[in-house]
Amino acid sequence: MSRILGIDPGSRVTGYGLIDGDAGRPVLVTHGCIRQPEGEPFPERLARIFAEVTSVIQAHDPAEMAIEDVFVSRNAASALKLGQARGAAICAGAAAGLPVAEYTPARVKQALVGRGGADKRQVAHMVGMLMGVREPLQADAADALAVAICHLHHRQTAERRPARVRAS
Repeated sequence: MSRILGIDPGSRVTGYGLIDGDAGRPVLVTHGCIRQPEGEPFPERLARIFAEVTSVIQAHDPAEMAIEDVFVSRNAASALKLGQARGAAICAGAAAGLPVAEYTPARVKQALVGRGGADKRQVAHMVGMLMGVREPLQADAADALAVAICHLHHRQTAERRPARVRAS
């Protein structure tokens, strides 16, 4: 069974979710959020993301990591901060020797809900259904679990494809 760590990066709240899965339905291991204290300087926020993701990796020993890619927003400063938060989380995974896969928000939504324009509520509902969670999930943790499930589905699909035959 493969353990996957999903990350929904954010400069104020970073969601994480771990699932186990190979064939069949994914199994929830844990989920949560890394919340930044109000007024904390940005470099310390990045250090906290790195340290907390590292701690989650050490505690739960995932085999792979998947992270949501940066979406283009109207606010360039926000997009840059999101990219830096993503980088801190990716560095934690890479430092632990994990392969890191990246998925656009639209691809994650497509994999979970069937359409790339789904809203956060629809994604959280589908994650709850797939994971057998009845209580409401915090949005950032639900998004992180969605990234992990998306990665599991993409990996399973790739494993089912026949190997390509090279022309001589």
